[in-house]
Amino acid sequence: MADNNNNNINKGSKEQPQDTSRRNFMKYTGTALGGAVVGGLIGGVIGNSMKGKEKPESGVKPGTPEKTTKNFNEALMFLTQDQFQITEAAVERIFPEDDIGPGAKALGVAFFVDHQLAGAYGINARDYMQGPFYQADAEQGYQLGFKRHELFTMGLASMQEYSAKTYQKKFTELSGEEQDAVLTAFEKSDASLKGIPAGTFFSLLRQLTIEGVYADPLYSGNRNMDGWKMRSYPGNQMSYYDVIDKDEFQKIDPLSLHDHLNIG
Repeated sequence: MADNNNNNINKGSKEQPQDTSRRNFMKYTGTALGGAVVGGLIGGVIGNSMKGKEKPESGVKPGTPEKTTKNFNEALMFLTQDQFQITEAAVERIFPEDDIGPGAKALGVAFFVDHQLAGAYGINARDYMQGPFYQADAEQGYQLGFKRHELFTMGLASMQEYSAKTYQKKFTELSGEEQDAVLTAFEKSDASLKGIPAGTFFSLLRQLTIEGVYADPLYSGNRNMDGWKMRSYPGNQMSYYDVIDKDEFQKIDPLSLHDHLNIG
């Protein structure tokens, strides 16, 4: 159909006015193709920008562009969807929602975990990773030949296997009490994890969960700074000049590192 349209246009008179709807179609199609090549994020930003700045045709009342709020921190960088769902269910059991505030799932902790595993932390970029490797105390640092992201994905797979063997269901399909029982088995190293104490994986999972609850939202997790709000933690303030001399406790609205960056 596109070739026929081009032939018809080429055969027409030069004085024939251009089809503005077709011109707009080609313009936005080019934007979409560019987004597909460069990345959905860039394409989406460009597309939204063009929609907002496009001048209306003569005699046509301009429409109001849709305003959408995007959190680009909430995008998977390492985990698969299945692994992400297992992680999300597990961290929620470690830090569940209660009367005080939201749990790990609502705080976006699984995204924090995913991003940590995708970066330098996940590949132990700053750790000495040469053998020999010995089972050691936690105070001696990381003592495994596996990288953290390898240990984590192995742990998730083992949780699935343990859940299927014990309950004939996936971990995400278990009740809260059953998920707690699975996590307890890993915490106590009662489960199997390819020769590695399962408690080592659980310790990593728990550590990342707590970090995700209280990390600066710039690094994902702690969505809306609700983790800080539950602790009345002020976050990243530029100054305490106006309250430093006050004796009573000062409750300050928290600020993230993002609040100090001029990036929208």
